[in-house]
Amino acid sequence: MLKGKKIIIGISGGIAAYKTPLLIRMLIKAGCEVKVVTTKNALEFVTLTTLRTLSNSSVYCDVFPKDLDYSTEHISITDWADLLVLAPATANIIGKHANGIADDALSTTLLAFDKDIFIAPAMNTKMYNNPIVKNNIDSLKKRRVKFISPAKGQLACGYDGDGRMEEPENIFAEIKNYFENSLPLKDKVVLVTAGPTYEQIDAVRFIGNYSTGKMGFCIAEELASQGAKVILISGPTALNVSNHNIKRIDVKCAEDMYNAATKHFLECDAAILSAAVADYKPTITAPNKIKKTEDSLNISLTQTKDILSSLGALKKENQILVGFALETDNEVENAKLKLKKKNLDFIVLNSLNDKGAGFGTPTNKVSLIDKKEKIESLPLKSKEEVAQDIVKKLVSLLK
Repeated sequence: MLKGKKIIIGISGGIAAYKTPLLIRMLIKAGCEVKVVTTKNALEFVTLTTLRTLSNSSVYCDVFPKDLDYSTEHISITDWADLLVLAPATANIIGKHANGIADDALSTTLLAFDKDIFIAPAMNTKMYNNPIVKNNIDSLKKRRVKFISPAKGQLACGYDGDGRMEEPENIFAEIKNYFENSLPLKDKVVLVTAGPTYEQIDAVRFIGNYSTGKMGFCIAEELASQGAKVILISGPTALNVSNHNIKRIDVKCAEDMYNAATKHFLECDAAILSAAVADYKPTITAPNKIKKTEDSLNISLTQTKDILSSLGALKKENQILVGFALETDNEVENAKLKLKKKNLDFIVLNSLNDKGAGFGTPTNKVSLIDKKEKIESLPLKSKEEVAQDIVKKLVSLLK
């Protein structure tokens, strides 16, 4: 959920700064990118080496670093970051920010940051309860700054009461909840089909195709990372999922996939059908292995059920249905025909004529075609990046 999120950790000069490295470590472990900005006094409690090592990045503590002629890196990272977390926040830094004072690297970064800010106060109980500090906190809350209230407990100064910085685990949970609640597909349920189907000829043989399922699995992972609950119906594949928001249903043949898809579709907000489903299956499946007795073997085939058409017929007004078209000739015309015939909201076209696209490759080259026949042709990308483009398109329609 936090993978790829960019977070600035601000550290001011309080004893609670010794806890902040643990918060940084937790964020890095969760897949975040972290940059640290500190006051000079903060470095009396935690070292530059510790912060650099844990964040895998430079630490900004001077407006004008001695090793550079001039630097505004602490300003440029405000464009880079998704969130700023100030922990610990002393009465001094809270007062500066509440009154627009920017006289060091951290206060300047705070004033330049135009996205959400979390502040975790840490100070002596009498300071925390001082009306001036309370007014500064109230002033910042009115400007939509989010506060993580300090806990009660034994303080470093010997007092027992309010002012103890919340524990890193709880601050981490607040950050996680923040990103979960802001995800574009939160509370959405999306069905995804992926991989090939195997249509049984006899006890040991089947009709199949070269699909590995990678494109569908990338789509499922991207949907889940954007907050969706994903129902992934997968044909035979060696791939695995990592996000706990993905419910995986393994199937073998087109009939199984049809049954699973039609069963779950009506509970979904959207469906993306990327599986390479067999169009035909053997009319009769031999219960045992067919022995080689003749020079040739004729197998009678019959059509499988059309999953995409069936879901298109079931689709309600508020549902989005996305299909795939893998073509070798008349690509755009065939994709447009499929789009209309099967009642899709948009279709993902990829051509086997494009190098690096199709089955068994880590890349794909697709075009997205919507109901108005608007075509968005995308360059060759990794399948993970293509999944991002497809999900972005879906999000725009669900809005």
